[in-house]
Amino acid sequence: MIRVLVVDDSLTVRKRLVDVLGSDRELEVVGEAGDGPEAIELCGRLRPDVMTLDMMLPTMNGLAVTEHVMAFFPTPIVIVSSSTNRGDLFKTYDALAAGAVEVLDKPGATEPADDWERRLVALVKLVSRIKVVTHPRGRLSLHRRSLAPGTRPEAQPAPPPRSQSTYELVAIGTSTGGPNALVDVLRRLPETFPLPILIVIHIGRPFAVGFAEWLAGQSQLRVSIAVDGDPLPRRGRPGVLIAPPDVHLVVRNRVLRLTSDPERHSCRPSVDVLFESIARELGAAAIACVLTGMGRDGAEGLCAIHRAGGMTIAQDETSSVVFGMPREAIALGAARRVLALGEIGRALLHLATE
Repeated sequence: MIRVLVVDDSLTVRKRLVDVLGSDRELEVVGEAGDGPEAIELCGRLRPDVMTLDMMLPTMNGLAVTEHVMAFFPTPIVIVSSSTNRGDLFKTYDALAAGAVEVLDKPGATEPADDWERRLVALVKLVSRIKVVTHPRGRLSLHRRSLAPGTRPEAQPAPPPRSQSTYELVAIGTSTGGPNALVDVLRRLPETFPLPILIVIHIGRPFAVGFAEWLAGQSQLRVSIAVDGDPLPRRGRPGVLIAPPDVHLVVRNRVLRLTSDPERHSCRPSVDVLFESIARELGAAAIACVLTGMGRDGAEGLCAIHRAGGMTIAQDETSSVVFGMPREAIALGAARRVLALGEIGRALLHLATE
């Protein structure tokens, strides 16, 4: 039996969540909370297998709850939220970076109720199997933070000049646990990092709107949404481009293209689709990374880049929130290197400047 704690300040929404989850024979709702302090108290006392968490709570918001829970009694957290304004979205991204596992939008007026209920139940069951780790961020916040959420890190000195490498591009694919992983990788790269970076991350459409802007605030690099028809940035013009929601990002004739081709592995954008286009276009001049995530998207694409002579990296099991996508890539023999998350940014810097 999977034990669930439901946290939402709306009694109506909370009761609906309880009814939906409680109707499944594999799930048991062991507690309900309407505010942040109550959520923390119940989580520490009941130690549920999963917590569903609204971001907008009285007294203590969902971000603060996430930081505290992940610091003192790590629990898989599914954010269930309807907040779509910029400030609330940024708090959602911060919560994901602080250790929350996944995010699900509350049901819309046009979505069949049964579809949303099935998604909720399936996600809670899936997340319950994830072994989360302690995030010290909440402990540090009790004293002082060296870096407040949304602020850029202090500029790091540029690396000493080296002879140029032959690489022209970095491509990264990720899913569950991706926001935190991307922040870790990008924060290790100086603003002088010479290669453009293309990113595909699986994140729900309502929550993808401000993600590029939020990520830009966590890194010294420029971050923006990829635009159809723009030329692929050349070496020496660094920046990060993220695939928009619900379209594939590909590279054709050194031009970025957005397509509405069918989903791959139930994903659009798909990591495989991007990586395979890069293998055809750039071959050995590409570096590709598969980071934490559920499913197998990215494994075949990483294999294509490996066969084309490019450098391929997979995140290791210990540092992955979900060792799904990296595991599939490693099983195919697609990864030339298997690295802990904290080593990947440094490896990219070395490869780009060696």
